[in-house]
Amino acid sequence: MAERARVAVLISGRGSNMAALIYAARAADCPFEVALVTGDRPDAPGLALAEAEGIEVERIAYDKSTFFQTLESLLSDKTIEIIALAGFMRLIPPAFIARWAGRIVNIHPSLLPRHKGLRTHEAVLAAGERVTGASVHLVSEEVDSGELLGQVEVAVLPGDTAETLAERVLIAEHQLYPRVLAQFVGRERDPAWIEARVGALALALPETSFKTSHGAPAWRVGSESSGKLFAILFNRHHGEDSVGVLVKASGQDEMAQLIDAEPEIYFRPAYYGPSDWIGIRLDRSNVDWDHVAEWLARSWRACAPPRLTKLLRAAEEF
Repeated sequence: MAERARVAVLISGRGSNMAALIYAARAADCPFEVALVTGDRPDAPGLALAEAEGIEVERIAYDKSTFFQTLESLLSDKTIEIIALAGFMRLIPPAFIARWAGRIVNIHPSLLPRHKGLRTHEAVLAAGERVTGASVHLVSEEVDSGELLGQVEVAVLPGDTAETLAERVLIAEHQLYPRVLAQFVGRERDPAWIEARVGALALALPETSFKTSHGAPAWRVGSESSGKLFAILFNRHHGEDSVGVLVKASGQDEMAQLIDAEPEIYFRPAYYGPSDWIGIRLDRSNVDWDHVAEWLARSWRACAPPRLTKLLRAAEEF
């Protein structure tokens, strides 16, 4: 099986959602592993449970001025790829969120965007709602407002209190969180998701369109009759065990230097390599999509007709 994504779970209390993730990760086909459990309370009961289950635990005493710096160093040392919040009760600084953009997930006990923040069950009951639930989302600077990754509904029963409703929602959370986290981790290696991501970046460039090249998804710049391909999706073709995008390099020397320096990112694609196409591996964790966008723009420039590049240069100079 493919290498599993390394997840750090952050908790502040008993860690029941943490436990759900730990047990889900024991399935042979789970695409993630819980590599670390930590949080803002060294005495949190969930830490003892994680230790008993053989998970590496780090106890960090909370200090407002140093906690997130210490956490950042710890996550780097442990080569963590994804952070899963599971009852972590501290506000995360914007700078930390920016460094981990798209790689922090959280579970919230309501059907977002309804009832953000705390005391969600009380809010549901006060509003007289018949349905509530749980949501898994990416963390953004605005509380409980990042991209929704998955939800599950839970019925509100007559006579429910905040406590009885919380108990049932928690059961739903335990089912939802491992499934959605697995889907989220797995999508980074899904060729269809990769194609959609590359396509969105490629088609954002001027006068581009979708095309196929020998059956592979590709993108061209210019007219239908005279346009040139500037990006080709490469899905484990010709014996190469990678899903990636092919873009135009400046020549064979640059290709060789890049592949030699960073073989985990770049590869020389069979058949296309002699024509100065270099491959960028995309079926891996922590892809720098800004870097991919820069390569697509560079390849676009190399293939675009002079009238387009002339206009672009003029706009940049202006």
